[in-house]
Amino acid sequence: MPPETVLEQVPPEAAVAAARARSEQVLEAWLERSPGVSAALDEALRYSVLGSGKRLRPVLVYLAGQALGAQPVALDPAAAALEMIHAYSLVHDDLPAMDDDDLRRGRPTVHRAFDEPLAILAGDALQTLAFEVLASREHPRLAALVTTLAQAAGRDGMAAGQAIDLAAVGTPLDLAALQAMHQHKTGALIRAGVRLGALVAVAESDPRVAALDRYAAAIGLAFQIHDDVLDVTGDTQTLGKTSGADAHRDKPTYPALLGLERAQARARELLDEALAALAPLGDAGAPLAWLARFMIDRDH
Repeated sequence: MPPETVLEQVPPEAAVAAARARSEQVLEAWLERSPGVSAALDEALRYSVLGSGKRLRPVLVYLAGQALGAQPVALDPAAAALEMIHAYSLVHDDLPAMDDDDLRRGRPTVHRAFDEPLAILAGDALQTLAFEVLASREHPRLAALVTTLAQAAGRDGMAAGQAIDLAAVGTPLDLAALQAMHQHKTGALIRAGVRLGALVAVAESDPRVAALDRYAAAIGLAFQIHDDVLDVTGDTQTLGKTSGADAHRDKPTYPALLGLERAQARARELLDEALAALAPLGDAGAPLAWLARFMIDRDH
């Protein structure tokens, strides 16, 4: 396990790298801790979660929590639980009944590598395992942590965003409706990551929690706008998934609605909002600022 990190003592990029490495090791420890009843399901779970991905959401848990004084070991359950929820959502989103994708993170999607029934079960198992992991360590605000994760994943969060997305295929959306869809489908888990980290560290009444939520709301939308942009400008090999898929499915996106340049400009405006929100954190917010810039400069 990487050592505990004091954010003020390491360069921001190194703090992000340490958080990413730690999240990978914590996830592996949970998925490898003991054999389950079904070897096939265990293999599908490991394939779904390990060895790939930017680990953006658990990194946000670590950076937000450490910025407010929490130690990484205290943040491990929330970070792993959130990434398991994210992984389950990707497995289910890729299914033939949803987006019917063949590639994810540069390799076959779970239902292609295994089969569709096992992919459904892997997603189900990851969703429930996430809450087992989150509840594995006592915490004075455990109820708030569980509620945060459940609301972000459920009918008023990510699942709702996916439902809106599916219903919007081939249907014109105005900017407000498109923003609402993105805020739920992608933004909800990003905001949850920052909030989970903050609540591990301090009480909700701490004014820095509200500042971090403003940061998270801005980067959550900026991240999805940039994803829309990459679907237009990226290539399949770099993206690790099929480029141009949104246009092929006639899905509403920011470039389709605003044009490519205006969509990119909107992402930059949101970046500025996110960086301004970090002011109350001082130097401890530097890794979060670095990560925000990375999120709209990335090529995949």
